[in-house]
Amino acid sequence: MAIPYYNRNIRKIVVGFGDLFDKITLVRYNTDNTEAERFLVPIAYAAKESYVMRLQSDPNLDKKVQITLPTMSFEMTGLKYDVSRKQNTNIKNFASKKPGIISQYNPVPYDFDFNLYIYVRNIEDGTQILEHIIPYFTPDYTIKLNMVPEMNIIKEVPVILNSCNQDISYEGDFNKDTRMVIWTLNFTVKGYIFGKTSSIGLITHSITSIYNKIGQNDLVEFTLNSSSGVGSYQAGETVYQGYSASTSSATAKVVLFNNNLLQLTQINGDFISTKPIIGLNTKTNYYFTNYNITPKKYAQIDITPNPPTANATSPYTANTIITEYP
Repeated sequence: MAIPYYNRNIRKIVVGFGDLFDKITLVRYNTDNTEAERFLVPIAYAAKESYVMRLQSDPNLDKKVQITLPTMSFEMTGLKYDVSRKQNTNIKNFASKKPGIISQYNPVPYDFDFNLYIYVRNIEDGTQILEHIIPYFTPDYTIKLNMVPEMNIIKEVPVILNSCNQDISYEGDFNKDTRMVIWTLNFTVKGYIFGKTSSIGLITHSITSIYNKIGQNDLVEFTLNSSSGVGSYQAGETVYQGYSASTSSATAKVVLFNNNLLQLTQINGDFISTKPIIGLNTKTNYYFTNYNITPKKYAQIDITPNPPTANATSPYTANTIITEYP
């Protein structure tokens, strides 16, 4: 959290939402249905109370509102985590970036609540603007946002229309008919918030070694904690881990027991350090701290890029050297 970064995810969601309603054209008609005038309805990011107070505080309201209205504003009213769109947060996305690559964990899904306010002087203007908006939401409309350009992550973000409400406010003297019609449209935007990106170096040399798996005939030497138990194991004795020999999780045969060293063979199961190794005959039991085995190496694979100066975005081939051991 201490490392500063800013993907502008919330800003992009706010701008993308406002851009949906940026070019609404309102047409007013004469009584014979011919066009009288047309103009773009302005929109700004502002709370409803800001517009209402500005309009109501005008001493010449009947004249000023005629010029100011119609107009629109919108605001983000809140956001909440959306558990239904939860993704595995441990999965990373990768992208090429000279001279290496960058990575980023999966985003966190959040629902953003928006209100769109339509301020008009008469009912006709309000319903016309609504007809420019409502048919596109069934009940959602999807927009594309370039959330993280350096990762080339473009998300399709649904915008859901939840409700439409009308409020009519009358202002001025009793004998005046000045009024303001306000439509409030509530939306939910299914957005995402991304974390910071991390640079990852290129792997230019890979060595893979292949060893044999521990078999029954392998000899494994355990280092015991001498203060963790009592007794003395006998050569050839069966040892086990578990509540009893019949329900054991691992068994083996003792080859040698000398001080705190125990050599076992014919191992079945996995011996773990949190359980004692119990002798079937002597009832000896000790915990072990570590074990040692000399595995047999079968092969080694050595891979380098060709040319050695290749990066993630340049063409290259691989030089592979395979060495097998008897």
